[in-house]
Amino acid sequence: MSLRLSTVILPYRRWSEGGRSTWTRAEQLGFHTAYTYDHLSWRSFRDGPWFGAVPTLTAAAGVTERLRLGTLVTSPNFRHPVTLAKELITLDDISGGRITLGIGAGGTGFDATALGQEPWSPRERADRLAEFVPLLDRLLTEDAVSYEGRFYSAGEARNIPGCVQRPRLPFAVAATGPRGLRLAARHGQAWVTTGDPKLYETGTPEQSVEALRGQMGKLSEACAAVGRDMAELDKILLTGFTPDRGTLLQSVDAFVDFAGRHRDLGFTEIVIHWPIPDSDFAADEKAFEQIAMDGLAQLN
Repeated sequence: MSLRLSTVILPYRRWSEGGRSTWTRAEQLGFHTAYTYDHLSWRSFRDGPWFGAVPTLTAAAGVTERLRLGTLVTSPNFRHPVTLAKELITLDDISGGRITLGIGAGGTGFDATALGQEPWSPRERADRLAEFVPLLDRLLTEDAVSYEGRFYSAGEARNIPGCVQRPRLPFAVAATGPRGLRLAARHGQAWVTTGDPKLYETGTPEQSVEALRGQMGKLSEACAAVGRDMAELDKILLTGFTPDRGTLLQSVDAFVDFAGRHRDLGFTEIVIHWPIPDSDFAADEKAFEQIAMDGLAQLN
């Protein structure tokens, strides 16, 4: 399978002040998918503008034609599967079947407390995701769903006519632990990782590659355990969180070196952040656009 290149566009700009033009430019540059974060706020952007993921993707669907769109990632931190399913079916319809749902367990950031609750433990986040994903799967594929679980319930929730994409829009499950990897193997059309967070500050690129190789091995084991061919899953690397995050967008050659090493591990999609000045995702815009236009030609 040829390597694909996608981007993440953070929702920090007003639609009339650069928001719209960024999404249309992503299509012009030939990205496979343009994702956005599904957060209520995020890290250093907390005290600045930040817009909702679903309305942003809806607007993006209206100004693009070919570009796939999605979240990296949605989590149960402030979502309920019943209401999320309705929004996703609507978004899939408006986009003409171009939506991918990136989904994960979430973390302990601002999303975890914005609704007034205490942050959930890692175990509770995993427990919730393990219930959330199968229920969302049903809600997106069945006309009416009733369910009574530990964390979530549905009472004859109706989702007619369902997704444009059949049997439903694809799930890209973000996971590195055994339970999340099993969810990816059982319910995912793709698997997402950002690498090993323990290597973010002091690790080396070589250590990161080995850690990702280990994650691939665990994904293979999870697929084997549920009788799934691992080759059926796309493997997505969200960049920006590995030791070489500061160099991979410096030039086409730097990107090709990075992408080639990770393609050889088995990744089928590389996701790079749209440059944001004065942030962790600052990058030269000309180099970024050159990578978007020419980077894959040297690999595929």
